[in-house]
Amino acid sequence: MNKIRLGVNIDHVATVRNARGENYPDPLKAALLAQKSGADSVTIHLREDRRHINEKDLKLIKSKLKIPLNLEIAATKEMLDIALKRKPPFVCIVPEKRKEITTEGGLNLNFKKDFLKKIINRLKQKRSRVSLFIEPSLIDIEKSKNLNADCVEIHTGKFCNLINKNKNYNQELEKIKKAVNFGNLLGLEVHAGHGLTYKSAKILSKVKGITEFNIGHFLIGESIFMGLDKVIKNFRKIIS
Repeated sequence: MNKIRLGVNIDHVATVRNARGENYPDPLKAALLAQKSGADSVTIHLREDRRHINEKDLKLIKSKLKIPLNLEIAATKEMLDIALKRKPPFVCIVPEKRKEITTEGGLNLNFKKDFLKKIINRLKQKRSRVSLFIEPSLIDIEKSKNLNADCVEIHTGKFCNLINKNKNYNQELEKIKKAVNFGNLLGLEVHAGHGLTYKSAKILSKVKGITEFNIGHFLIGESIFMGLDKVIKNFRKIIS
């Protein structure tokens, strides 16, 4: 059985840096430490408003990292041009609203569908593995396959929120299981991300067919108390 991959999102290292306009804490240092601690990839989201990661971070991290960089971008011409220039090994296309605190849901795959398909094909021509960040929906899984994506990343936010509030999450878990199975059936790699904690990651690690977890906010938060190295190793154990 293949090892489940762990992607570590370091956006919020940059959030802390930007809060004071300093040059520390350094996202590059976090990326290299994540690599050293057993991460399989490092995720950064270059947002349109540059609220955390910026182009300088992207350039530096891409040049120094030996494990794959997973660049999250909105489906815009500006972001496509940046991704084509930097050629990250992995690209995840995500929805983005300027005023949202965090990504609120999966992509609307009906919106500018032709442009989205063009983005995917252009990125694949540069040998980037392309994933689409979607809801656990069978319709969206099928649409992702038709758009020529390599992978889908299931938005696990609702599932994680139910767990955090000690509410019944079984219905949402079943949705995720069905989406994973259908994605695998169509030949898509299926990933999971958003809002994952130790508890929710442990539950989802039992779902067969998820090949990659991308974890950020909770992981960086716990690192304040325990250190990045230890938290990454804890997640490695949980999803193995």
